[in-house]
Amino acid sequence: MTLRVTWRASASLVGTVLKWMTVPLLLPLAVALYYGDGGIAAFVTTIAASFTVGVALERLGDPADLGSREGFLMVAATWLAVSIVGAIPYLVAAHGLPGIAAATSPGSTLGSPVNALFETMSGFTTTGATVMGDISFDQHSHGILLWRQLTQWLGGMGIVVLAVAILPELSVGGAQLMDAEAPGPSLEKLTPRIAETARALWLAYAGITAVEIVLLYGLHHGGFAPNMGLYNAVAHGFTTMATGGFSPEARSIEAFAGVVQWVIVPFMLLAGTNFALIWQALTGDTDALFGDSEFRFYTGVLATFTALIAGLLFTGPTLDVVVGPIAGELESSLRHAAFQAVSIVTTTGYASMDFAEWGTAGQYVLFIAIFLGGSAGSTGGAVKMVRWLVILKSLKRELFTTVHPEAVRPVRLGGRALDETALRGIYAFTAVYFVLFVAATIFVAVDVTRIPETLSALEVMSAVAATLGNVGPGFGAVGPMGFYEFLPASTKLAMVGLMWIGRLEILPVLVLLTRAYWTS
Repeated sequence: MTLRVTWRASASLVGTVLKWMTVPLLLPLAVALYYGDGGIAAFVTTIAASFTVGVALERLGDPADLGSREGFLMVAATWLAVSIVGAIPYLVAAHGLPGIAAATSPGSTLGSPVNALFETMSGFTTTGATVMGDISFDQHSHGILLWRQLTQWLGGMGIVVLAVAILPELSVGGAQLMDAEAPGPSLEKLTPRIAETARALWLAYAGITAVEIVLLYGLHHGGFAPNMGLYNAVAHGFTTMATGGFSPEARSIEAFAGVVQWVIVPFMLLAGTNFALIWQALTGDTDALFGDSEFRFYTGVLATFTALIAGLLFTGPTLDVVVGPIAGELESSLRHAAFQAVSIVTTTGYASMDFAEWGTAGQYVLFIAIFLGGSAGSTGGAVKMVRWLVILKSLKRELFTTVHPEAVRPVRLGGRALDETALRGIYAFTAVYFVLFVAATIFVAVDVTRIPETLSALEVMSAVAATLGNVGPGFGAVGPMGFYEFLPASTKLAMVGLMWIGRLEILPVLVLLTRAYWTS
């Protein structure tokens, strides 16, 4: 059997990414040095390991041999490799090194390799599911918790997109690499050169992150959010724009004043918007944003879910929704509804309250929202708005042609007719997505019978949907104030795979499992 894939070229570029992964690791190392509460050895060890392995892999092949097949392999292997390397700080901090004490308390759940890999894969894929039962500075150092946040920010716009933007050796094959990684059905080229496009996307991403950090820290200085210090402002800026949802606060955004929640909502909305449209709006072409059919559909869906949830919360007692300070309070109902609708639809996964305690109606509304996702070209996960929009338009066409069988009526998006190949691709992705969801749900439902805890059908389905769609929290024990640590190791490893596959839009990973990819 002759291999048709130049795997050495893929491995070489994975090595390049790992070598340069040492640069972002310097930030949590600096924070660990500043606070002096441990974690220095964890980051020094990881920097050394990442650089050594990266240089070794770089020497395996020639990046010039990169083709479309090698691009799929490189992107899939890169996300797996950075997640494995990214788990090293957690393990070293939990166990220490000879002569160096551990940086976390003995009760840390990150000492298990499976848990550490789960946490770092959840970080880089911007899922936000966690195995950390105690998220506090009493349990973990500032450096370790910032690394947890930083993994999400790096994964948000894409590790390979970042590499294409700054590494000249990746520019030649940058187009196929970004197509394999880009979060959405297509990549819009903003500039003549693909590296410039990658830089433009990352510039918009970093700029909006900086604006959010300044606003959040400004609330602290203004006395509106006493616990939103600089560390928290940076931590939440990193994970909002990444639609990640990790927070150094155990109660997520519920730990902050209502004004903080209102400020974060528009940034989550932006994070779920196509960044190509954001860049065009920032450069003066606002018509591109507001005239885009997917953006209008996206904002319409968010408004609809917000209104529906607000109604459920406001009239709580009659609709079996949690009773308390929300029912009958218009501002609270609107704030929590808008926050949770935007958070779940965009797959950010923040929580302004424990929605796992909502009644049945509210939980099922949010369960549906888990499958929606942000726009194509955003940092959001799940199925994506553009696919749902095309499916609805296609259904409308089928109804029309059923009545008028002689009519020729193409499906149009943004004034352009979509060819049937594109339609079949959207149907295939959506079908595979739900087949994978069902198969994984059956596996988890059977696997969790081996643990003492009993999970309901909704808890199992929400956990699978939240990891496959890179949303993070589910309901019940795996809800926003819960965690995934109690699940069997086999279930957690399966969910690591779901997060990995879901972040790369399924097909670029599944194609590696076919014989045709390697030999034909």
